[in-house]
Amino acid sequence: MTDKPLIYADFPDPDIIRVRDRYYMISTTMHMFPGGDILVSDDLISWRLCSHVFDHLDGTPAQRLQEGTIYGQGMWAATLRYHRGLFHVIFVCNDTHKSYHFTAEQAEGPWQRHEIEGFYHDCSLLFDDDDRVYLVSGNRQIHLTEMKPDLSAPLPGGISEIILQDADRTVCPLGFEGTHFYRINGKYYLFFIHWPAAAPGRRTEACYVSEHIAGPYTGGDISDDDMGFFNQGVAQGGIVDDPEGNWYMMLFQDRFACGRVPVLCSFDWVNDYPANIRAGITSCDKRTMKALFPDDSLKRGAPDPMWQWNHQPDPGRYAFREDGLHITASPAPDAEHAVNCFTQRTYGPACECRVTVNGSGLKNGDRAGLTALQGCFASLSLEKKEDGFYLTLHSRKAEGRKFRSDEPVREMWSIPCDEAVIRLGARFSIDGPESSAQFGRIVKGVFVPLGDPHALVYRLDHFMGVRAALHCFSTARETGGEAIFSDFEWA
Repeated sequence: MTDKPLIYADFPDPDIIRVRDRYYMISTTMHMFPGGDILVSDDLISWRLCSHVFDHLDGTPAQRLQEGTIYGQGMWAATLRYHRGLFHVIFVCNDTHKSYHFTAEQAEGPWQRHEIEGFYHDCSLLFDDDDRVYLVSGNRQIHLTEMKPDLSAPLPGGISEIILQDADRTVCPLGFEGTHFYRINGKYYLFFIHWPAAAPGRRTEACYVSEHIAGPYTGGDISDDDMGFFNQGVAQGGIVDDPEGNWYMMLFQDRFACGRVPVLCSFDWVNDYPANIRAGITSCDKRTMKALFPDDSLKRGAPDPMWQWNHQPDPGRYAFREDGLHITASPAPDAEHAVNCFTQRTYGPACECRVTVNGSGLKNGDRAGLTALQGCFASLSLEKKEDGFYLTLHSRKAEGRKFRSDEPVREMWSIPCDEAVIRLGARFSIDGPESSAQFGRIVKGVFVPLGDPHALVYRLDHFMGVRAALHCFSTARETGGEAIFSDFEWA
């Protein structure tokens, strides 16, 4: 037994399926592109990236960081299913308020996009035994919608009704959501996350069952466990069996600045109802860590696919060349709003990344470097000023308990730097509420801290674990400078 998550990194809202002897899991990627990450495993323990479902969505100005942002919005809580030789993914996008349907003959892609009418929050897809097709979705009020066979729209005259409703906010501040819907041995099962107000006041996993698709459904909480981690409940996700008939849940747990991390649980069926849930039965191995958190020279035609852009990138302002990733500076007030930030997830309980920044092509007012990206972010930059290069640290410090980061961004310090090419690093301590990022420079392979650690605070404006991000942007009217990034590694 273990009290650790399966993967100690931000892979929230997991849905999981098995196709023959292989497992597939999808998670929420929100404002990151490409998005809709699907992981694949042969044993439920060793995972690697299988594909991204999409490279872009609608290309709106906000998705491109041109008019506002889509932080905390974008792609949410997908349902993943396999039916008659076809993989299906459906999710909603909370900035466009649309639902998206993608299909592929192989999970590796290519994925084809289809129109789908309606908005189905945290939906789950069920292909029933009689060839009828349903989506269950909603928050607090759980709605069953019978769909056309091609999933393009609700079926005229089909079932459309509320099949379950949670208590009001005084009893459950977070009502049923994150639905996962199954038919198993002739019965229908609904799995949810919710948040009872009663002690111990943490999120729980619930299950309701019926012999008829439209109900009535009966059930309740089946798991109330925080694995000894700051009262953060383990809940929301899919269930799957292995070829030997053992059953598992892939749920998630909030781990503060690290994000929402997947937890593998085993369970039994007792009188056709899930019981004896055992959370955190194993953690991933070194192969998974190497696959999901790759070193990358950035000196080739294509980067490792685990990299993602913060918002849809501008393809005319970056290039991968023999000497590294070239990013041309676009105007931005800070790293959080910089186009073409290139990111990887961080991982807990602690990690350290390093990267070489070549700023010889920067112009006055340009900043290029490494960001601990979240709402309360911090960025260490090699900055070009009229009298030379400086190392500067800008951050947004959290003030009080807030849901969104509205504090000002401030320059914390600036020191002269006599080098245009420098190796920077960041150490992340992300194993609890007192998480932090310590920046530094790398001198002869040794991490030399710069300034004090920056407190990392998980907030709903980004709704994502802290990312290591490479940034290059201009604070001046004159743009067109560039930085070259190379030899990224996890130390």
